Amino acid sequence: MRIIRLTEPYDQTQIPNSDVVLAMGFFDGVHRGHQRVINVARKKAHNTHLPLAVLTFDIYPKIFFTDVTKDSMCYLTLNQEKIERMEALGVDILYIVTFDENLVYMPPQEFIDKYAVALRARYLVAGADFTYGPPAIATMPLLPEYAQGRFNIMCVNHLCDGGQKVSSTRIRQALATGQMTEANRLLGYHYQVHGKVVHGFQRGRELGFPTLNVLPWAQERIPGDGVYAVRVCLDGESTWYQGMASIGNNETFGNDLARTVEINLFNFNRQVYGRQVTVEWMYYLRPMIKFDGIDELICQLQADRARSRKLLASL
Repeated sequence: MRIIRLTEPYDQTQIPNSDVVLAMGFFDGVHRGHQRVINVARKKAHNTHLPLAVLTFDIYPKIFFTDVTKDSMCYLTLNQEKIERMEALGVDILYIVTFDENLVYMPPQEFIDKYAVALRARYLVAGADFTYGPPAIATMPLLPEYAQGRFNIMCVNHLCDGGQKVSSTRIRQALATGQMTEANRLLGYHYQVHGKVVHGFQRGRELGFPTLNVLPWAQERIPGDGVYAVRVCLDGESTWYQGMASIGNNETFGNDLARTVEINLFNFNRQVYGRQVTVEWMYYLRPMIKFDGIDELICQLQADRARSRKLLASL
């Protein structure tokens, strides 16, 4: 897959000299709804013997229209994971467009001229709610006015699950409340978080449950507080280790403690400080609890481990 990064004003010589089927969207999470859009585009590309191109943006465009700042926005998939998932979906060319003030104020006609026509789209494929400017004047029903017959338009209807639209917003809400089964179903894969193993207080080791303390990548969305059954892969290795993770403030050990991500891996006793890890969040077990004593906590951890092993054994 060829990756082309475009920053306004971009150099036209960056654009391949071939017509393409072009799918557009931000695609945060590359969930089943997004996969549907890309699969429709891929089928058209196959039938017309054209390359499949996808255009996305480096940051969430709506940041410029909300109170959320660029640095505080949390994503389901950061750009590297998005790139990997696009490649797995069979994308030939991935355009990653820098979304800045130059695009915020760009009129819809200019955007279509520069990012559809100039990218040599013979077919433009997007979801029914895709916008390419202010929602009042840049919707899919209005796209033919800007296309001016220069390319064909394929509008992909929403994918529904349980009577509701599959959306990034819905997945974020599921993650925030620990609904991992729903989040993973809507994504079409197990949700992942990436991070670095750092030193902690080693309380888990003292309890007989040594943990990896993971510092997640900035701007990656973390599931809500609770205890989960997880799988972990160390960077550079292919083995997935089973375990259980906690997200929260560990109130049993005191008040006003920092929120942490701690993972107890089964049958694992290596020192891996400084290593990068990928965590797959499989099942939600229970909320975080402030225990009255250490013995009560250990008893609960033993139950959590047994339940996690049982759930993960079915994979």
